[in-house]
Amino acid sequence: MDISIIGTGYVGLVSGVCFAELGHNVMCIDNNKAKVEMLLNDVIPIYEPGLEELVKANRREKRLSFSTDIKDGVEHGKIIFIAVDTPSKPNGEADLSFVEEVSRQIAGHLKEYRLIVEKSTVPVQTGEWVMKTIKETVQPGVEFDVASNPEFLREGTAINDFLKPDRVIIGVTSDRAASLLVKLYEPLNAPLLITDIRSAELIKHSANAFLAVKISFINSIANICDIVGADVAKVARGIGLDKRIGMHFLNAGVGYGGSCFPKDVSAFINISDHIGYDFKILKSIQEVNYEQHKVPVDKLKKALGDLKGRKIAMLGLTFKPDTDDLRNAPSLAIVKLLQQEGAEVRAYDPVSMKKAGELIKDVIFCQDSYEAAKDADAVLIVTEWSQFRFLDLHRLKSLMKRALIVDGRNIYDPARVKAMGFEYHGIGR
Repeated sequence: MDISIIGTGYVGLVSGVCFAELGHNVMCIDNNKAKVEMLLNDVIPIYEPGLEELVKANRREKRLSFSTDIKDGVEHGKIIFIAVDTPSKPNGEADLSFVEEVSRQIAGHLKEYRLIVEKSTVPVQTGEWVMKTIKETVQPGVEFDVASNPEFLREGTAINDFLKPDRVIIGVTSDRAASLLVKLYEPLNAPLLITDIRSAELIKHSANAFLAVKISFINSIANICDIVGADVAKVARGIGLDKRIGMHFLNAGVGYGGSCFPKDVSAFINISDHIGYDFKILKSIQEVNYEQHKVPVDKLKKALGDLKGRKIAMLGLTFKPDTDDLRNAPSLAIVKLLQQEGAEVRAYDPVSMKKAGELIKDVIFCQDSYEAAKDADAVLIVTEWSQFRFLDLHRLKSLMKRALIVDGRNIYDPARVKAMGFEYHGIGR
């Protein structure tokens, strides 16, 4: 099947490559000429395990191509996915200007039937708005359908998530659109739910909002554990073994971040306000997550007193491991809080150092964890990269001015680390 993907960010590029891997003929379109030039030279603009290999393989097989011309995409793909960015406005509302512009451009080049599919995360009722936008521009008599097909890709495991999904959601208004999308996804042998467009749009926002609820809930429990002297790891296991709750997303830490949860929670709150519903739960979750960024800083202050002039080795900057994404990463907020206290931040991350240098100022970026820890008053774990779990802690301790670890992701066993002579503070441990 001939498919076009408009937008080559995390969602668009991964989706395009995976469709090609399934044997489809895919063209990815982006108006960023520099990015397209990189992709044409097999240089991948994002870090995602396994992506580079799949791009090269499918380009060799001529199943994957790139262009800057949206006209090429409209002519090529019978199914056209819109996977452009929908960033948050200052009030939390999703900015749909890119979706609108792409919809108008698609409509301007339509000459025969095409299925236009929302792949970007968009507010409920966007599908009808896209349909209206296209109708205003398309030539009379040209048929088209609009559908919603939300993505559920996790950065770091996006390829596996696409090829082995928990479910595929298809929101449609016609049998023709449903038939095309069912055929497209049939090789995945995944549970497939066909809904109306509004329900599909709500499923995406609801899923991310619910996961954000679980994260902020367990972080709140962790804060209670710190006060009363309980262990959040045991509490989480105790409640997670209940099949109605489950263990996933019950890992206490410094708060959620990334391109999805913060943006989608804000957008969902804005949508709810717009339709006259006060989504109090989500507003509270948003506040809890903001406050959670302060927890590791408070632990450092409690252990060290005044942080002015203190050297803090921050390990991990990305919002999660196995990605180079720094969007809404807790590290950004934590760095600001530490700097406000007068601390000197020495940071290391396995893949995001270049990006971090463009976003964070007055931070000393180090070559590895041990350089960051040299003469440090404390090590602060912010991202749970696997390599941090297997550091030579004896070496780390020998380099530090004070053997203090604040474990913002609970990657270490407290008893083991304390037995090695460290002062250890986890989250709810």
